[in-house]
Amino acid sequence: MTDHRNDDGVPSQRRGAPVKEIAEGMEAPEHRTTLETPDGRLAAFGNQLIEVHLWLREELAALREDTDAYLAGGARPRDLRAHCLTFCSALNRHHTGEDDGAFPRLAEQFPGLRPVLAELRRDHRLVEDSLLRLQALLDGLDQEMDPVVVRSELDSLAALMETHFVYEEKRIASALNALNAPGWDRSRPDFLLIDDTEH
Repeated sequence: MTDHRNDDGVPSQRRGAPVKEIAEGMEAPEHRTTLETPDGRLAAFGNQLIEVHLWLREELAALREDTDAYLAGGARPRDLRAHCLTFCSALNRHHTGEDDGAFPRLAEQFPGLRPVLAELRRDHRLVEDSLLRLQALLDGLDQEMDPVVVRSELDSLAALMETHFVYEEKRIASALNALNAPGWDRSRPDFLLIDDTEH
């Protein structure tokens, strides 16, 4: 399927492959697989990217469940805000790590990917804007709030993330698997971290 952008720059019609059939026919790895070579070197950065995306999807789903529970009179606002902060920080760390680490390496070794990388950076800004709106909504939970607005922002973020992740996996996972990245063989780069204890 061809890639198109709406007038506002939001990607549309980029769901060319199901989530498990990614990176030019490559199957996504089983979730939580150890991706190391026999000598302990980290390997297959594209496969690891898919694993991180799966984890971020799970975290967003859990945040949505917590939000629904709160809106139904369950979860405490403080717990919900803490969950949102953890999720938002992880997603921002992932995208910043791509922008500052993975994308420059890919652009250097695979110059043909530069237009794709520019699109992905634009997507990162759209996701960041959505995260800021969501955080502002959740920071105001103690006041009267329209549940429809909160759910709408969560739905918007989920749609942006899914479209972005599928496109990114399809377009750069194979290149990441082939990437020669000295230094990444000893420790996981920032865009592949799931939490701060991994570094």
